Amino acid sequence: MMATARKLTDNHLTCVICTEVFTDPATLHCNHTFCKSCLLKYTNTQPEAIQAKSIPCPSCRQPTKVTTPDSPVEEWVSQLKPSHIIQGLMDDFGPETEAGDVNNCSVCKTQGKTSPATSWCSICDDVFCDGCLKMHNMMPILRDHAVVVVSDTTKRKAKQRFMCTIHKDKQIKLFCKDCRVAICHICSSINHRKCDDVDILENMTLLSENTCQIKTMN
Repeated sequence: MMATARKLTDNHLTCVICTEVFTDPATLHCNHTFCKSCLLKYTNTQPEAIQAKSIPCPSCRQPTKVTTPDSPVEEWVSQLKPSHIIQGLMDDFGPETEAGDVNNCSVCKTQGKTSPATSWCSICDDVFCDGCLKMHNMMPILRDHAVVVVSDTTKRKAKQRFMCTIHKDKQIKLFCKDCRVAICHICSSINHRKCDDVDILENMTLLSENTCQIKTMN
């Protein structure tokens, strides 16, 4: 699963210009996606493209014609939208989906106490101090949960992003094109059984990548 998470993040949720997870992504006609701020900075360094009233792709150089050529370049870029696949992945796996407070134990907090958190359970989606973690691990139904140290941010973020927020012990492996959302198998069978187009998540990302390659070759 870590390899899948790394592949999706590196290949489909990371801007090749700033090498960070997309911030306000925009997809060009060639299907390549970038942060809007990065795309704006790049376009401003391309006077020939600006004169031609188009936005050049930093990856394949294919131009994207703008709908309001008389407007400033900032407006050209601001009007661009991310593809529905990228937007769906960002909605589910983007930085905003991460838990906000990982410094204090979740259990102690409910008791009005403040204890430094040392571990995070990917299934419960809670952080624990050493004492509360021992109680967590003593319960038979919880002892098999995957627990990582809070300081191990790489493991924590990857695990959290690819677990269903509704069915916390199930991995997200599907993408519903009708609802434009990434889901687990249980979500698919319960909440999306009437949807017409549900595919494996990796197929969706591979399709997006192959489409980019075909358009670039043409």
